[in-house]
Amino acid sequence: MEHHVSGSVLFVIGLAYLFDFLNGMHDSANSIATVVSTRVLAPKHAVVWAAFFNFVAFAVFGVHVANTIGKGLVDPNIVDTAVVAAALIGASIWSWLTIQLGIPVSSSHALIGGMVGAGISKAGTAVLQYDKLKTTVAFIFLSPMIGMFFGFGLMVAVFWLFRRKSPSQVDRTFRIGQLLSAGLYSLSHGGNDAQKTMGIIAVLLYSNGLLGDKFYVPFWVVLSCHAVIALGTLMGGWKIVHTMGNKVTKLKPVGGFCAETGAGISIMICSFLGVPVSTTHTITGAIVGVGSTQRLSAVRWGVAGRIIWAWFLTIPFAAICAGLVYQAVKHFL
Repeated sequence: MEHHVSGSVLFVIGLAYLFDFLNGMHDSANSIATVVSTRVLAPKHAVVWAAFFNFVAFAVFGVHVANTIGKGLVDPNIVDTAVVAAALIGASIWSWLTIQLGIPVSSSHALIGGMVGAGISKAGTAVLQYDKLKTTVAFIFLSPMIGMFFGFGLMVAVFWLFRRKSPSQVDRTFRIGQLLSAGLYSLSHGGNDAQKTMGIIAVLLYSNGLLGDKFYVPFWVVLSCHAVIALGTLMGGWKIVHTMGNKVTKLKPVGGFCAETGAGISIMICSFLGVPVSTTHTITGAIVGVGSTQRLSAVRWGVAGRIIWAWFLTIPFAAICAGLVYQAVKHFL
C-alpha cells in the first residue's frame, strides 16, 4: 500500500477483516460439522485441521471470484469508502444474527446483498451489473442442487463398491477417508470464501486510487484474507456445528465423506469458473443428498425448510441493512 492511505480506508479494511473472521467462524461449522458429528475428530482438532486447509488454499486457487466481487456486481466507478463500509456492516449484521440463532446461512450472499444495497442507496439501480448478478443469484438455487447431486451420487457409488464389506470395515475405511474429505472441503471453502473479502478490499483500494488505473488483487491482500478466515475457523461457530452435524440428518463416517467430497468438488468447479457460491448452501445440499439415499424421511425437512427460508432472506435483508447504513455513514467516510 502507498504511504498516503487515509484513516477511513484503514478503518474499512479493518471492517473487511472482521467480516472475513465472522465468515470463517460461521463456516467452520460447514467444514467440521460432519467430521465432529461422526466422531472422527474431536472439535478442537477438527478446527485446526480445517483452519490449516483454509489458509493453504491461497496456493491452489486464482483470484477469479475476487474479480467478480470487486468489479462484477456494481459499477466500480461509483464504489467509494462509504459504499464498501456499508456493504460490510450490512453483511456482518446478518452473519452475526444468524450465528446467534444457529442458522447456517451464506456469508457470501450477505456480502453480495450488502454491495447491491449500498450501491443502490448511493446511485440507484442503474449501477447494478446484471450479467454477473444473474449468474450469482442462479447459483443460490444451483449450488445446493449440485451439492445434492454429488452427495447422492457418491453415496450410491460407495454403497455399490462396498456392498460386500461389513459395516465395521466400511466405518474404519471412511473414518480415515473423512480426514481427507474434510481437508478437501476446507481447501475449497478457503479458495472461494476468502476471495470475497479480497475482492472487497481490492475494489476499496482501487476506488481510492491506490492500485493505479488497473484493477488487480495485491498479494498481501490474498495472504492476509486467507490468514484471517483461518483464524475465524479456529474460533468455531458451535451452534451451527450442532445444526449441520445432527439436526439435518444423522451421519456416519461414510456419509460425512460423501457429503464433504461432493460439496468440495462442486465449490472447486465454481471457484475456477469465478462464480462466488455459498459454501453453506452447497454442503447443506450435499448432506441432504446423502441423507436421502437411506430414505427421504431420514432428512429432517422441517429444519431444512427453515434453513432454506433464511437463504431467501439473506440478500434482501443484507441489502436493506447496507442501504440504511450507507445513508448513515456517507457523511463521515
